[in-house]
Amino acid sequence: MTKVVKFGGSSLASAEQFKKVKEIITAESSRRFVVPSAPGKRFSNDTKVTDMLYGCYDLAAKGKDFSSEFDAIKERYYGIINDLGLDLSLDKEFETIKACFIGKAGRDYAASRGEYLNGIVLANYLGYNFVDAADVIYFNDQGQFDSARTNEVLPQRLATLDNAVIPGFYGSMPNDTIKTFSRGGSDVTGSIVAAAVNADLYENWTDVSGFLVCDPRIIDNPQPITTITYKELRELSYMGAGVLHEDAIFPVRKAGIPINIKNTNKPEDMGTMIVESTSQKPAFTITGIAGKKGFTVVNIEKDMMNAELGFGRRVLEVFEKNGICFEHMPSGIDTMSVVVHQAEFAPKEQEIMSGLHRNCHPDTIDIETDLALIAVVGRAMKSNRGTAGRIFSALAHAHVNVKMIDQGSSELNIIIGVNEADFESAMKAIYTIFVDTQL
Repeated sequence: MTKVVKFGGSSLASAEQFKKVKEIITAESSRRFVVPSAPGKRFSNDTKVTDMLYGCYDLAAKGKDFSSEFDAIKERYYGIINDLGLDLSLDKEFETIKACFIGKAGRDYAASRGEYLNGIVLANYLGYNFVDAADVIYFNDQGQFDSARTNEVLPQRLATLDNAVIPGFYGSMPNDTIKTFSRGGSDVTGSIVAAAVNADLYENWTDVSGFLVCDPRIIDNPQPITTITYKELRELSYMGAGVLHEDAIFPVRKAGIPINIKNTNKPEDMGTMIVESTSQKPAFTITGIAGKKGFTVVNIEKDMMNAELGFGRRVLEVFEKNGICFEHMPSGIDTMSVVVHQAEFAPKEQEIMSGLHRNCHPDTIDIETDLALIAVVGRAMKSNRGTAGRIFSALAHAHVNVKMIDQGSSELNIIIGVNEADFESAMKAIYTIFVDTQL
């Protein structure tokens, strides 16, 4: 059996955390390939090493003195090295990094050094091989992940090794410059490595014991999710459930590899298993609730629009020309609503309005701002009658006005739009009706 294990920044923030990580890895010989993040916060007011690197590089790029900031980064790593009693020097690596900062190697390069250095330290501590992600993870000239080249090189390289530490978050472009995934991209690296070695399981270790039914900042002590499907995870991750980087799903999903979200500080906890499909029935009708604020709805009305060939295409064409992606598009016979991110829409509001009038000749256009979207997700919703009715009953009881409803054809999720002021109340009402009443 082969497991790929990824550890987040909080799991590797200090020497104490490194020791926990080593205990976890050495507890099972199947944990052969390790993907580390950069050191995270050691305490609430601490600074992540990635943020320290960004700040340090920005000073260097402006030609300002960055020596004190650079020394602080060195102290973070040497503090871990010394506390672990390792015979390891990173002086050459720091000299190279400093020269590249002065030479303006780029913010991606700067940010990636957090994982790079942590990977060297962890490999030394474990006695594992170190594989620089820049040598095996590739991006194309447009900065997009090059799966074809990566899938050719990475499996061959790892097949020759009994174990390895591969830093997360970054790879290289054809011109050998460093390119990073979006923030949280170490999850993606772990998924790519798991697919490359045909792992039996991808363990993603963090500071929480898996997914929870709802955001603990809104609901006190929400119930854990023991098993969730890829499709459910995709819906919840997109709508703000932030345990796992949403793009990390695809490489392992394609390979049929399950993911286990585990807690480094409580390794005995089951965590959450993420699978392609399962016969296990969830504890509740819904699997999870997630939501985001900051949306705008553009409501377009025109008599007989349903009989006007190409009307929907012309509407979306206006948004496309202005570089705006739509999130949802509920519609009626004579109405069509386009939900977009408010921050993206606001600067181009009047260009879009005039474009819609020119392209579509609507009767009226109405804009609603400060909308929050809530996704109620669950594979059991399809087989349970009255799910939508229970949602709207709970919201009505909580005096929450529903501004928008959108349900996918798979019956896996229901999206509800409410005023931002009602967001927390709506989340609590839905959680209560589906979870608290079933406990």
